[in-house]
Amino acid sequence: MQMDTAQTRPAVAGGHRPHDLLWLDPLPAARLPAWCVPGWPVVVRRDRAADGGRVPVGFRGGERAQRHGGWVRPCEVVRALAPEALLRSALPRAPGSVEGPPLQALRALAPWLDEIGLPWGPTGSAGFAIATGAPVLGPDSDLDLLVRAARRPAQAQVAGLKRLQERAGCRLDIQIDTGRGGFALNEWLADRGRVLLKSARGPVLLADPWLDAPEEG
Repeated sequence: MQMDTAQTRPAVAGGHRPHDLLWLDPLPAARLPAWCVPGWPVVVRRDRAADGGRVPVGFRGGERAQRHGGWVRPCEVVRALAPEALLRSALPRAPGSVEGPPLQALRALAPWLDEIGLPWGPTGSAGFAIATGAPVLGPDSDLDLLVRAARRPAQAQVAGLKRLQERAGCRLDIQIDTGRGGFALNEWLADRGRVLLKSARGPVLLADPWLDAPEEG
């Protein structure tokens, strides 16, 4: 596994998208921080793929400050899970995690999110806990959600997204993924004229994150 910071090329390799969870072959402990937990997945970062098609990923530990970025080869991925794939069956409980506001809010919001009609799934600590059962959630944790919208949502869908915060029992952070980048829903709803789109090429301020976004390739 290569964990260097080689010169990067556009496009995430292997068909993996930002926020996907990837399970790898056994980790080379000598190249990673001591707090890395064997068997835990890594999360795909929004960055360009490195030379040789290496995928940009982030490692996490049990504490919020324990984060480490690097790149891995696609052939080292033995399993991949997208955020929306976490919810293909009944929303599972996360063994060992705190059954507090984030997961309670996720269960309450799931029917409303489904009605909006856009692909969605949990990310951040909530998604990680559901996928692994790791005890990474606390009572003060945020609920991070990813909503995929390749084109500007219809007015009724935007109204539905606005109402979600009123129904959540914790802080809610929704990212809209356009396929060329992601932006914070609340920033877009504030209607300040431009929104910050995070893309593989870096952050960029855009008037329209759908029409003005640069090509990823």
